[in-house]
Amino acid sequence: MSLRDRLIAEIAQSGPISVAAFMQRCLHDPLDGYYATRPALGPEGDFLTAPLVSQMFGEILGLWAVETWMRMGSPPSFRLVEAGPGDGTLMSDMLRAVRRAPGFLDAADVWLVETSQPLVATQLERLQGAPAQIRWAHGLDEVPGGAPMILIANELLDCLPARQFVRCGERWIERLVGVAGGELAFGLAEPCEAPEPLVLEVSMDQEALGAALGARIDRDGGAALLIDYGRAEAGFGDTLQALLRHRKVDPLAHPGEADLTVHADFPLVAAAAIAAGAAATDILPQGLFLLRLGLGARAEALKAAHPDRAPVIERQFNRLASPQEMGDLFKALCLHAPGLQPPGFETAAEAAV
Repeated sequence: MSLRDRLIAEIAQSGPISVAAFMQRCLHDPLDGYYATRPALGPEGDFLTAPLVSQMFGEILGLWAVETWMRMGSPPSFRLVEAGPGDGTLMSDMLRAVRRAPGFLDAADVWLVETSQPLVATQLERLQGAPAQIRWAHGLDEVPGGAPMILIANELLDCLPARQFVRCGERWIERLVGVAGGELAFGLAEPCEAPEPLVLEVSMDQEALGAALGARIDRDGGAALLIDYGRAEAGFGDTLQALLRHRKVDPLAHPGEADLTVHADFPLVAAAAIAAGAAATDILPQGLFLLRLGLGARAEALKAAHPDRAPVIERQFNRLASPQEMGDLFKALCLHAPGLQPPGFETAAEAAV
C-alpha cells in the first residue's frame, strides 16, 4: 500500500491532520518517506542546491569557517558540523578549501548530522579519502559538547515542517489535510463561511532548532551559519511547495515521491536562538553575503585558470549571486557567541575599519 493510500485510510478513520504532520510523514515515513527512501538531488533528481551549482559555494563557506575559527582565537579543538549535508558535496568542497589553513583540520572534529540513511550512504561514498575523519550523528544532540562549534546548514530549515493557519474574521483557523471524494484535500479545523486568503505559517521545528543552536552556542561557544530560501521579516503567505523532477507539483498529489518544503522563517529562528543565550546577525541576501566573502574574485580566478569553462563559471556565479536567481530569494543568518563577529556580516562601517 502506498503512502498516499495509507494516509487516506488513516485520515478517514482518525480525522484530518495538520500540514506539519503531513509534511513529516511525506518526508520521513520509514516505509515511503522521501528522505527515508528516495531523496533525489542534482540535475537528474528533483532539485538542485547551491553546492551542486558550483564548487565555489562550498569553497567560500570553507574559508568562512576558517576565518570564523581564527576570530574565535583558533581554539585547539572544535566541532565542525554540517547539518543536513545532502549528498556530501558541500563538505567535500569545504574540506578541499581548508586543507592549507594551518592548524584548522588538526583542531577540527568533523560531524555530519543526517537522518536519511540513503543520503548517509551517498555521503560516505562522496567523502572517501577526505582529509579529515568524519563521523555521523542522527541529531545535533548526538554531537559531543565540551568544545566550541562551527556549524553550517544549507537548505535545512525549509524541510522542517510548519503548521498553517487561515484568517477567518477575527480568528485564525488551522488548515488541515483531510479526505474529500476519496482524495487528499485541504480543509479547515472549524467552519468558516468566507476565509480570507491570508495564511500564517508557524514552524515549531524551525523554532526548536534555533533554540537548540542558541543553547549549544551559549554553553560551548562558536557559530552556526544558516542559508536557505525564506523571509527576512515576519509576514504571511502560503509557501508550501512540492518539487518533483525540478517541477512544482500539487503538494498533496505525490506523498513520499516529491520533496516538500516551506520558506525558512529566519526571524523566528533568530529570536529563539537569542532567547537561548546566543547572538544573531542581520539576515542578508545570499548574493550579498557571498560577494562579501569573495565570490567574485574566486569566479575570476577560476575563469583565468580554465578559460575554456569561463562561460559556465559565469553562469554559475550568476546563479548563486544574481538577484534574479538565488541571490535575493536565499538568505544567510549566523547565530553566534556574543562578542564574536562572523565574517561577511559586518556592517559597512565595521568593514571599512
